[in-house]
Amino acid sequence: MIYLSDRKIGGKGCPMKKIQKMHVHELVSQEIQNYIQESKLRAGDKLPSVEELARMFGVGRSSLREALRYLEAIEIVRVENGKGIFVRDVDIFRFSGKIKVENEKRFLLCILDVRRALEGKAIELAAKRITPAQLEELATCVKEYRKMKESGLDTSEIDLAFHRQIIKVASNPILEGMIESIADLYKKFFQEPLGNKHLFDATYPFHLTMFDAIAANDPDKALVELNKHMDCLEELIKSVL
Repeated sequence: MIYLSDRKIGGKGCPMKKIQKMHVHELVSQEIQNYIQESKLRAGDKLPSVEELARMFGVGRSSLREALRYLEAIEIVRVENGKGIFVRDVDIFRFSGKIKVENEKRFLLCILDVRRALEGKAIELAAKRITPAQLEELATCVKEYRKMKESGLDTSEIDLAFHRQIIKVASNPILEGMIESIADLYKKFFQEPLGNKHLFDATYPFHLTMFDAIAANDPDKALVELNKHMDCLEELIKSVL
């Protein structure tokens, strides 16, 4: 049998949280929002130029432009080529942004309910039915997951691949078909949830414990570890303001 350990997990619920890294453009976008608020700018007011903002915050133009693209996407600013950067209706769009976040949180929690039901049965079946060849494939997936995680890379795709492999190992075409019927919604859960591709990084250790339980052909333990994983996901989603 293959076991992957070398992990640390907290007592109950999620593992202890690590300090999250923030990209420069995320910090800059926050500073621009602070500047708008502190300067009491209103809708239609013009911000300093890209060059001036880059100098103010001590960052490169590329990071500044990336921050502005993000602020445009959430409708905090409007960039007009040749004219400048303008504030949108901050109060209205801050409220609108909050609505968008709450809607996405509800969506993610609804998908999570479906995942609990379908993947709960899938992981029990996988622990009973996995073949040595399938176990090797799942181990390869977990090893790649670990490698990417330790390198600080985006692990959303390998995370999705891990769960899909478990569903495949369950060897139940109807169960697999039910999940495939919501494939687009299922994928969306993993792809930059709430605008943060690293939001679910803290769930990584549970993939190792789920793997160990499947490798040990222990369906009860596998389900327990999956539910811990799902509880952690729920906590992380609800923690986003």
